[in-house]
Amino acid sequence: MDVTGILKLKHDVQQVSDKFKKREFVLTIDQNTQYPQYISFQLIQDKTSLIDNYQVGEEIKVSFNLKGREWTSPQGEVKYFTTIDAWRIERTQATTNKTETTSQPKNAEEKSAASPIVTDFSSSSAEGDLPF
Repeated sequence: MDVTGILKLKHDVQQVSDKFKKREFVLTIDQNTQYPQYISFQLIQDKTSLIDNYQVGEEIKVSFNLKGREWTSPQGEVKYFTTIDAWRIERTQATTNKTETTSQPKNAEEKSAASPIVTDFSSSSAEGDLPF
């Protein structure tokens, strides 16, 4: 699944255990409506650095997996948890066009710096690394 929105905030990496780390960020969607939505995503393991190249306020497209699990407390109460695991982040076309319009690159080196950054880890699987 994919969603486009404005990066609202980025949290630091959290080392949950010796073998598991995560990083959360929030995306604002439907911002031009009366009730904008704030969606919290998580990046796990080697993907925690995907958000490093993006600034708060920037429009980005996030590809993600929606995951849910069931947990039974020691008292026997069943609870359900949902996580949104981001696995790719890229600048939107609107952001790319704005960058190219405001500063035209003069040489090949500058042109490559102005092109969108796309990081795709979809072929790697962190399933075995999850603590649950």
